[in-house]
Amino acid sequence: MESVKISVVSPIYGCKECLFELYDRLVKTLSQITENFEIILVNDACPQGSWERIVLLCAKDPRVKGINLSRNFGQHYAITAGLDHAEGDWVVVMDCDLQDRPEEIIKLYNKALDGYDIVFGRRAQRQDSFIKRFGSMAFNRVLEYFTETKHDNSIANFGIYAHKVIETINRYREHSRDFLLFAQQVGFKKAEIDIEHAPRAYGESSYNFSKLFRLAIDSIISHSNKPLRLSIQLGFFIALTSIIYAGWLVIRYFFYHTPAEGWTSLMVSMFFMFGLLFAIIGIVGLYIGKIFDEVKRRPLYLIQETINL
Repeated sequence: MESVKISVVSPIYGCKECLFELYDRLVKTLSQITENFEIILVNDACPQGSWERIVLLCAKDPRVKGINLSRNFGQHYAITAGLDHAEGDWVVVMDCDLQDRPEEIIKLYNKALDGYDIVFGRRAQRQDSFIKRFGSMAFNRVLEYFTETKHDNSIANFGIYAHKVIETINRYREHSRDFLLFAQQVGFKKAEIDIEHAPRAYGESSYNFSKLFRLAIDSIISHSNKPLRLSIQLGFFIALTSIIYAGWLVIRYFFYHTPAEGWTSLMVSMFFMFGLLFAIIGIVGLYIGKIFDEVKRRPLYLIQETINL
């Protein structure tokens, strides 16, 4: 049996209306490259009944593979489930809302044939609201600072990846998942090309500010110990400042006969120090919590049902 040439992995949540159009456009596009492809649709417990439509598509075309997760795990876990089952020589990861235009896969594939293992789609003109673009920019700047890696705000998950890249990413089994961060960290030969980003025609983004904030915290704690190093540096700075200030008080007392201030300054200093200590303990607690999550070695996702796999 001939091996699968291209696999398309798409997590499904909140876009029931676009699934038939997504399938039609993917088939039309992929058929221009090869007839030997597979479309893996991972239903992340979408409450709108997306699984029923995936079942219909799987019955219509055996090249459509359906994975139904037992509950909502999140986008990056759904991507992981799809990647674990992808068999293609090349794997495309894309969202289901058609903002990632299926027709752009041909551009990505042709660029990959120039000798690249990873080709990211760069959204030269993002068709998102100002609030979403600003939130994404802030998220990436914070992530850049703490993880000391470069993040382009115009690049998301949409791209094409050689099978050896996916095999490498699949070896990352930690519970804090960020597919794009993994893809940027694994190395290999990368390229970026401009693609057309479509306006969102169906549904609404599930990423609000609080979810982006939690994702940023998880990514920082999972991929960097910089917060711990900053807390150590801050502790030394405060200790040094305290020594200098104590010396100044001694000089004032003996040379200028000025007594030290009373309990007000002492109480302010104590509240400041206790607040700082609680913050640092909280940071350490986050790291301990992540260690606790990892040592339990629970599965990243649970599958309720599969079709055509």
